[in-house]
Amino acid sequence: MVIMAPLGVRHVAHWRWGLMSISIVQLGAPRKPGEGPRLGTVRRPPRGVPKSDFARLDYYDVWFPNLSPSAELLREAQGAADKRVWAAFTVKFRREMSAPDRSRELDLLAALSHHTNLSLGCYCRDESRCHRSLLRALLAERDADVV
Repeated sequence: MVIMAPLGVRHVAHWRWGLMSISIVQLGAPRKPGEGPRLGTVRRPPRGVPKSDFARLDYYDVWFPNLSPSAELLREAQGAADKRVWAAFTVKFRREMSAPDRSRELDLLAALSHHTNLSLGCYCRDESRCHRSLLRALLAERDADVV
């Protein structure tokens, strides 16, 4: 959103005013108004869904597997039956996301949150036991505006 100020100076609506943000969503759930493009931070595309239907069925607009756990770590997370195992997963996932490329991608998303709406998602029903809860924290640590 562009706001015109006196003397024709243009200002982009700023994230601190609540106009721009990153939403953390469950892929496949109905989109909310103003959510922006959805990034699928998942290791694999949805099964049995043609690629042409990913966006139409509210999965994602862009597949971004870089921000999903590695295949090995994903198996570990899916078997996390207690807090101790989940805590170990959290440490390992944060380590994966601290790799230079992943870290820069998170920095980019944090910066974009100040200028546009977008959303990140995964298929898991329970965000508290999903890597997207950790992405929320990692983005907040980078001063992203996260809903």
